[in-house]
Amino acid sequence: MTTTLERTAPRDLAAELPARLSLTPKSTLAGQLDGAWFPYSRDLEAELPVLLAALDEPWGRITRVTVNPTRWPVVPRTVPMDGRTLHVGWFTEQDPDKLILLSYNVGRWDLLVVPPETEPAAAARLMAAAAIPGSVRTSGVLMANEAAIGRGIRDARRGEDTWECEGGACMSPSGAPMDRSTFPLPGNGWR
Repeated sequence: MTTTLERTAPRDLAAELPARLSLTPKSTLAGQLDGAWFPYSRDLEAELPVLLAALDEPWGRITRVTVNPTRWPVVPRTVPMDGRTLHVGWFTEQDPDKLILLSYNVGRWDLLVVPPETEPAAAARLMAAAAIPGSVRTSGVLMANEAAIGRGIRDARRGEDTWECEGGACMSPSGAPMDRSTFPLPGNGWR
């Protein structure tokens, strides 16, 4: 079986670009996520060294990462990094939009993974929402909310287009055409 990696940035370029991260500020409030990561591609072997290099200072040495393989075309068992080896595991039970980072000395962090093909405005909303201290929203909930927002914008435009194309007929809030008998007017008449 042949696997093709969709890359938005060549592997050499990915190593030169900074990690796109949004981390939850230190707080006594424990939340579902510790922030968000917006990778440039779905190539874990190229993306993880950049991510972990950015996290070494604030979080310490991360030794293991787990992902759900449904979002990653290739999940390497190990990734070489600056003279050490990062172990990568995968679990189908793990939320597909979450990356779990583990350190022997410090603990565990959960990051929302914003898909690399996400529009910048949507990515900014997701990254901000994932970094709210004490938030109880999971990565699945954040992704579902963003999908609903995206559909809502498209649906509103479709309703406006319908209004413009049909000459201003009465429409329900859901965009369905309505006739005069639908309105609660006295005698159902127009006055």
